[in-house]
Amino acid sequence: MSFLESLKNRNIAVIGAGVTGQAILSFLESKGAQVKLIDEKKINESVITEIDGDLFSKFSLVCVSPGWRIDHPVISEFRKLGTEILSEIDLAWRVKLEILPNQKWVALTGTNGKTTTIQMVASIFEAAGVSGAACGNVGETVIAAVTSSNEYDVLALELSSFQIEWSNEAKFEIGCILNIADDHIDWHGSLESYAKSKAKLLGMSQSALLNLSDPEVMQHSTSYLGKKFYFSLETPKPGELGLVENLLIDRAFTNSDAAEAIGEVQDISPAVPHNVLNALAAGGIARALGIPPEKVQQGLKNFVLDHHRLELVLDQAGIKWVNDSKATNPHAALAALLSQISAIWIAGGLTKGADMNDLITRGKNRFREVILIGQDSEIIKTALTKHAPEVPLHIITGNKSGEALMLEVVALAKLIAKSGDTVLLAPACASMDQFTSYADRGNAFTKAIEKLVAKNG
Repeated sequence: MSFLESLKNRNIAVIGAGVTGQAILSFLESKGAQVKLIDEKKINESVITEIDGDLFSKFSLVCVSPGWRIDHPVISEFRKLGTEILSEIDLAWRVKLEILPNQKWVALTGTNGKTTTIQMVASIFEAAGVSGAACGNVGETVIAAVTSSNEYDVLALELSSFQIEWSNEAKFEIGCILNIADDHIDWHGSLESYAKSKAKLLGMSQSALLNLSDPEVMQHSTSYLGKKFYFSLETPKPGELGLVENLLIDRAFTNSDAAEAIGEVQDISPAVPHNVLNALAAGGIARALGIPPEKVQQGLKNFVLDHHRLELVLDQAGIKWVNDSKATNPHAALAALLSQISAIWIAGGLTKGADMNDLITRGKNRFREVILIGQDSEIIKTALTKHAPEVPLHIITGNKSGEALMLEVVALAKLIAKSGDTVLLAPACASMDQFTSYADRGNAFTKAIEKLVAKNG
């Protein structure tokens, strides 16, 4: 009996009622499975929030959404019973093996730049006429992409550390790690544990594409025995992608020692260092799949960055207002700061256990004044006081949140900023203490600028 045939009338528990859980539920029910949705929140009447001993034993398969800890009591109970547990990625892989055995999978992870890079890959697919889709942590869920009527030839998966940690069966043509830095430490417990979750991707990949300039990536890839390729902003050696003057050059996926231009720096928008690295990674993934250099170049040129990622909201009176609300950790915020000359830096929120000291030490020459918001503002203040005591610091206190809070922030920034400055929202923190999401935070910033700055000059 095939795996798909085995799903009919099978009692299956789906843990997590978010987007991924709902997609798994929909697929399993379409195959005739008897499915129960389990979550800590009673999202609707069909969701089970409490399980007794008898109910645990009724399920022969459990599918888990990313973000649930492996040591969660519900998961632990299923493990004790020896119940088979699958991630969404591994479920989709089993389905793929049956319905689309020739479909290729490539995967990308990293602390920052994942979504941008995988969207660049999708743009290259489109330029090259490749039947492919971006999925996973962006776009469609993987199970939806695999079962799509489009029957894609290639799937490019953006994977979080949570998704990788839960997955064991999927295999990728190439696995790429962009970078590894402090993030989700509250969930993983330590940077080392987080890094190991990221590096686990390599063991699932036939070859690896690695950021040569990232020490954590290099350290955690030493034990990988497969073929390794590298990318950096330096002149590339054989087996690498890099820069020669203003050209993005591939010396990894070419014949012998040949070099191929796969893009121009001026075509990457914005052409800041970390985004050029993203483009090199995307180009490397595409070249690994055999996509011609000229199609890679066209795809990178066509690509437009998403909102809330170094988004220029307004350029007025010599002052730029930039929304990088997606910078939800110190590594991303530092990349944003290093792309500026003189910033009025807006930061704060939930640090998720990340260390702020390196961010302040390396970024302190790029911000002229700092405005702090959020629950963990004192943590950032401590790092600023230690490493940049001369920088004027403003802390927004009180109970305001959402648009009301951001109106106060933007009003203050307008008073402080002068010609030549960039007012930069790059919080280095998660948003859920005062906003519903990073997008909500970025939208509130944009609306406040439109109300207080753009219309008033």
